[in-house]
Parts: sequence; structure tokens; C-alpha cells
Amino acid sequence: MTLSDKRPVPGWIAAIRAVALVLVTGLAVAYPPAPAAAAEPLVSVQWLESHRRDPGVVVVDIRSALDGGGAAAYAEGHIPGSVHSDYDRAGWRVTRNGVPFMVPTAAELERLIGELGIDEDSHAVVVPAGVSVLDFGAAARAYWTLKYAGVTRVSILDGGIAAWKAAGLPLEKGASAPSPAIFTATLNPALRIDTDEVEKITRSGGATLVDARPASFFLGKEKAGIAGAYGRIPGAVHVDSGVFYDAAANRLKPLAELEKAAAAIPAGPAISYCNTGHWAATDWFVLHELLGRKDVRLYPGSMVEWSSKPERPVESSRTKWDDLKRKLGFGT
Repeated sequence: MTLSDKRPVPGWIAAIRAVALVLVTGLAVAYPPAPAAAAEPLVSVQWLESHRRDPGVVVVDIRSALDGGGAAAYAEGHIPGSVHSDYDRAGWRVTRNGVPFMVPTAAELERLIGELGIDEDSHAVVVPAGVSVLDFGAAARAYWTLKYAGVTRVSILDGGIAAWKAAGLPLEKGASAPSPAIFTATLNPALRIDTDEVEKITRSGGATLVDARPASFFLGKEKAGIAGAYGRIPGAVHVDSGVFYDAAANRLKPLAELEKAAAAIPAGPAISYCNTGHWAATDWFVLHELLGRKDVRLYPGSMVEWSSKPERPVESSRTKWDDLKRKLGFGT
């Protein structure tokens, strides 16, 4: 057919086309695109190898001095395309009013997260070293921070970079510069509790306080150097974050074992704390994200903030003998 052969479209066909266009447009408005699938809290190295190139996936390597790594370890070998954000130095925790390891402000979170190339639609995958429960705690705290700031799709790489290497998957040397994004924080208060609320709980109840530290801290036999007192928040139960972790495999235990370890925590609202909200992040992650206890919150200031004012009460099993051993140099 030549141009001269074309005939005008009959009016009734044009009308049908117009109506169809209106209907399609109306359906698009009435039924917007389905939201992205929810992210699994833990993803395997096989999943990440298959999805790390997907649009919106941002892989964040958080290795730091805490796990014996940092920028040098990242440059020596990392998951291809991942960006580095040192857990100790990048601003995941900040000093405020003289108290260290506090949660950043909304503006600080927007800068930290946006500079990594993460926005509200991203799927952030946090990659620890995969070498200890302390290292997993860093991943859990970074995960919690992203969720608290309003990033809804977040995962932790199960086993960390160690599992990636053990699987023989490819590594990249040097640095991968992130492409900064505009991120607007929407803080989620349902994930966090502050000191004034904890004080109310110690007076009138309403939630179970869960101390995630090793027993020596819980009992008051030792304390973090930056804490102002030995012991625990009154009424707390003890669930060391280490009970959730398989030290031989360097990953969390299977779900059935996690449920068994968490059985010591009564049903109902619970507050996870430790010294600085680090070990506590593992307890929160297991309870809230894996076991589905959505009434569990993190107390990020933990004992360091709690003990920053001496008038706040503590319970302790510390004895005079413990104090004497400390004076003699045999204790902490």
C-alpha cells in the first residue's frame, strides 16, 4: 500500500480506540503497579550471585576493625559491584551529648544511606565479614538502622564474605564508587525505644527487658569501659546473643534452634539491649525478623546511655571480692 492508498479511519473505529485508551488509563490508575516483593531477612550467597546485578539491589560491605578488616580488606577482595561502608567509621553510630554509639539523626541517616546509592525503592544487602557473633551484630545493627530509617527492603548475607569466598564465587579488587541517591528518611518508632520509656517500664512494667550481653556483664562481674555502672537494667532477663549463633559455621543457627533459645523470653512486648545496642541488634533481628515477634524493639543506647546518669537504678550480682580482685589487677 502506498501513501495514496491510505483511507481515513472511520469515525466509529476512532471512537472505540479512544474509549479503549480511557479504560486502559483508568485501570492503570485504579490498579497501580504491584509493590516489589518483600525481601528475605537472610539471603544465601547463591541468591546474591543471581540477583546482585538486579536493578535496585545495593550490596553494602560493612567490614571494619571490629572484624579485623576495613577498607584495606575490602580493596583486597569484595563481592563485585559492592560498596564499602566501614561500620566503625562511616557513621552508623554517632556520639551525642557525650554518649557514644547513638543512633544518627534523620539528616545524618539521609546522608549516610543516600551516599551509598540507596533510596526508598532499593533492596540493600548488608555483607559482614562472617567471622564471629560480634561481626554478625554489626550487620544486624546496620540492618536495623536501615529499617529504622525507612528502607523497607533489607537483607543480610548469610555467612558474610567468608561464605562467599568458601563458595568459590568471584571477587573484585580495588573500589567500587557508589552512585549517590536522594534518600528521604521516614523514621519508624515501632522499632526503637528510648531511655525515658525504659525508665517507665522499670517502674510499671509493660515489656520484658532482654539483656543480650555475655553473662559476666549481666551479672556485673565486668562492664564495658565506657559504661558508668556494673550490672543490668532492673528486671531484665538474660539471653546472650551468642546462643543464637553457630560459631563453627559462622552464621545464625537453624530456625528450630533459634525458637528454642528464645523460649526464655515471655510472650508479649520485649526490649532488647546490651552495652551499646550491638549484641542487642542480633537478639532483635532473631526475634523480630526471623521469629516474627513484631512487638520487640531495640534500645540502641543500652547500658552506656542508661548508666550515663548515676540516679538510674541497676541490679548487680557483683561482690566485694569482685571489687578486690579488680583492685589487685585480676578482674575488670
